[in-house]
Parts: sequence; C-alpha cells; structure tokens
Amino acid sequence: MKKEFVVRSIDAAPDGAPYVVVSLSSVKDLKEGTTSTPSPFGGPKVMGFTNMNDMMKDLNKMFSGMGMQSGVTQLKLEMHEYKEMGLSVGDKVYLELTKEETLGI
Repeated sequence: MKKEFVVRSIDAAPDGAPYVVVSLSSVKDLKEGTTSTPSPFGGPKVMGFTNMNDMMKDLNKMFSGMGMQSGVTQLKLEMHEYKEMGLSVGDKVYLELTKEETLGI
C-alpha cells in the first residue's frame, strides 16, 4: 500500500535526542479540509463563540483537541536520515507499507 502525504511540521526531539519528529497530513485530508492549517507560530488554535451557551456546549470539543492532532501521522527520523532526505514543510512524500511474506510450515 502506498499513501501520499504532505509534510506539515518538523520538530526537534522533545528529549533533546539526535532525531526529529516529522508530522504528515494526508493529501486527501487536506483536499477535503479535515485538517486545519497549522499556525506559523505553533500556537494553540482559537475557537470563536457567539454566546455562553455555545461556549459551554463546545468546551469539551476544545479540550479534546488539545492533545494529539487528528489526521496527523508522525515519524521519528534520525538526524542523518533527515539531512539525507532534505525535507521541508510543504513537501509531498510517499509512505509505502508492505507486509513481509513468510513461508512457514
């Protein structure tokens, strides 16, 4: 299986180790608009409310969105792999998954 993605962000390892975390969004999700464009400053998303009732109703949605970003695939690459690939935000990349064929008795 081969899937097409777009590089959404590239972040340093949170523990200071020599690797980077590359976040990918599916091209299909981007075309459908299911993933939002990240802020260039990396800040939290702001939700707008017209009244207090809407705020209370959508408060749970807001808190659930603070964790893992939905629709995002993350890869951990070692520094030499990252430099070798020369990735930057906005690049199209392909991931290919194959299952090893085993011949066992």
